[in-house]
Amino acid sequence: MRSAAVFLALLLCLQWTWAQGESGEVTGTDTETEGGNRQEEVQFEIQGVGAAHDQSSSQTNITPDIWAELKELRDMAIEQKVELRNSKSKIEKLEQENAVLESRVNTSENLVAELGRENMVLETRMSSSENEVAELKRENADHPKVAFSAGLTDAGHVGPFNTEITLKFSKVFTNIGQAYSPTTGIFTAPVRGVYYFRYTVWGVSTSTWFGAHLYHNEKSMAFNEDYNAESSHVSVSNALVLQLEKGDVVYMTLHPGRTIKDDLHNRTIFSGFLLFAL
Repeated sequence: MRSAAVFLALLLCLQWTWAQGESGEVTGTDTETEGGNRQEEVQFEIQGVGAAHDQSSSQTNITPDIWAELKELRDMAIEQKVELRNSKSKIEKLEQENAVLESRVNTSENLVAELGRENMVLETRMSSSENEVAELKRENADHPKVAFSAGLTDAGHVGPFNTEITLKFSKVFTNIGQAYSPTTGIFTAPVRGVYYFRYTVWGVSTSTWFGAHLYHNEKSMAFNEDYNAESSHVSVSNALVLQLEKGDVVYMTLHPGRTIKDDLHNRTIFSGFLLFAL
């Protein structure tokens, strides 16, 4: 690099001398003066070239440091790029996990909503059932419970009599509502409604008629009798469903000349109960 600078300075000097020889207008003194000045300029230029060379050398010395820094920057960039790729992969993985979580959350929300709807349906049904129970309780409270069952006697034979008599079933087994009177043998309807009645009459006397009537108020609703031709156990039974008004009475009577029997086994029975009120 130094040889090139010196060669360039000499070339400039030769060009200047050639230019002066062609012009022929410069005197000897002037030539010397100008020659001296030109030498100074050439030395100055040579010094400048030297300084430039020194600066170039300095830059040449600095250049390896710049390359090292550039390499370091390149390595940092590569490292950051790798980190960026890793971060991108992590972000994608997080996004996938987030999508899975969102799907699960949506599924859970749907399940919660479905459970909420089912719960509302159950609550509605429960409320309806509670209302029905309350209504039944009100109806049950509004209508009395009525039921009775009684046996005739433990004394054995009853009858015969010359007139028709009311049978007094004195052995009371059940008398809910107290609608049946064992003293009179009469059932009195406490409410308007539909009632069920049943009776069984037993006879054992040989060669005799036995039987009984069932009355609604003063009207005979049923009459059952039989003839016992032999010494054996014979019975008759019947059942009716009657519509009664409040205060109507139902009872049983023994026909004149008839004989019936009862004992500890409760073979002659009179029963009844309210089916539903009207």
